[in-house]
Amino acid sequence: MVVERLGAWVRRSIMELILFALCAILAFEAEGFFSVDNLLNVLRNVSMQGIIAFGMTMVIISGEIDLSVGSAVAFAGCLTAYLTEMLAAAGLGIAAAVGLAMLGSLLTGFGVGALSGFIRVRFGVPTFITTLAWMTVLTGSAQLLTGGFPLTPFPEWYNFLGGGYVLGIPFPAIVFALVFLATHFLMGYTTWGRAIYAVGGNAEAARLSGIDVRKVKVGAMATVAFLAALAGIMQSAEIMSGAATTAKGWELDVIAAVIIGGTSLMGGEGKIRGTLIGVVFLGILVNGMTLMNISEYWQHVVRGVLILSAVLINRANQ
Repeated sequence: MVVERLGAWVRRSIMELILFALCAILAFEAEGFFSVDNLLNVLRNVSMQGIIAFGMTMVIISGEIDLSVGSAVAFAGCLTAYLTEMLAAAGLGIAAAVGLAMLGSLLTGFGVGALSGFIRVRFGVPTFITTLAWMTVLTGSAQLLTGGFPLTPFPEWYNFLGGGYVLGIPFPAIVFALVFLATHFLMGYTTWGRAIYAVGGNAEAARLSGIDVRKVKVGAMATVAFLAALAGIMQSAEIMSGAATTAKGWELDVIAAVIIGGTSLMGGEGKIRGTLIGVVFLGILVNGMTLMNISEYWQHVVRGVLILSAVLINRANQ
């Protein structure tokens, strides 16, 4: 009995054990890895993708997926810059212009996600297809808003949202922690969270038990799009511009973090805590390889092998 319980614990905690082993290796092989500055840098680098990953976890658990989050990040940043410039030119104070622009970007992101969910539940179009289309639409829209050149209408204080510190901790990392706590509570301790698991596990059974499957799927898609817009605003604050070329490939990193964290692509299984481990694991891995001067090409190979390994481990534990 004790051996079986120990084996079950090891299977559940395998990514935590691998993360611990990775940190131990990097402590000896990567000079400066455990310095405070480097660890804060890792935390900052994973924060924005991590915020989206928590929303993506909800989406994948519900049985759907969103391939447009990278484009949504770039579009949100460009839209914020465009609206700020337009409102300021109309005579609105810069603080009010930035505030309204941010609100507009967040609402637009939420609306795009909700529309993806609506198309899924109303017309039966897989979100794989819908969000693939949105990826192209949002990328093109970002280019149209900026004319192919970065927009830089932001005041200096705006940089705090992406590059500021609170008591020595990067502000994006604080937002990352708050989003983690909110989504962890939502998925683990609310009726809504249980409904997402039920819908992802068996949508028909969930419907027969009285769960509004449509609302659950639309809500999950809207949430991840909203969080992508939030990350886009912070990204634009970090670089102090709206640029259509930012966040390319983020959707793959986000989905990779979710998979590494143990969420099943089949839906119905996964934990926000697992995604946190996946996000941190990827961030430490990339940072460690960079410190060790490993070629970027090899970094892509390692990450690809890692994702495949995580899927196989996930299947083995089911």
